Amino acid sequence: MIDKELLDILACPACKADVVLETSASGEKIACTKCKRKYPVRDGIPIMLIDEAEQNG
Repeated sequence: MIDKELLDILACPACKADVVLETSASGEKIACTKCKRKYPVRDGIPIMLIDEAEQNG
């Protein structure tokens, strides 16, 4: 689980918008509220690299 304080300081590296944590059966992802990219979380560490993001927007 990602700490709330960490989420508060993270921003999307692509568009600099706020991000939220999404949890599903397949795991956690950090989702951008603006461009809709989803960044993976591996072993509790958010991978905030544009090349690693899923684009659903």
